[in-house]
Amino acid sequence: MATTVRVPGPLRRLTGGNAEVSVDGETVGAVLTNLDATYPGFHDRLYDDSGSLRQFINIYVNDSDIRFAQGLDTPIAERDEVSIVPAVAGGGRPR
Repeated sequence: MATTVRVPGPLRRLTGGNAEVSVDGETVGAVLTNLDATYPGFHDRLYDDSGSLRQFINIYVNDSDIRFAQGLDTPIAERDEVSIVPAVAGGGRPR
């Protein structure tokens, strides 16, 4: 089953500039594995050396953060959308 993956701006060079791509997978982990197989380079940007998702990468299925579901084992249903969202840090103290 094909799932729409929303790709953030900094990673779109891996998808030829596409903001959304279609990838097969029944879990988030399978979708991300197939994303890297189709568009090489994602694995190194999404995972750390231990094989865990990088701390500053957030993955959502529809509007739900997978950290509050089943992580990479979160199932994907038909018409679900997976979003890769890099964390954004603040820029200093408020005045």
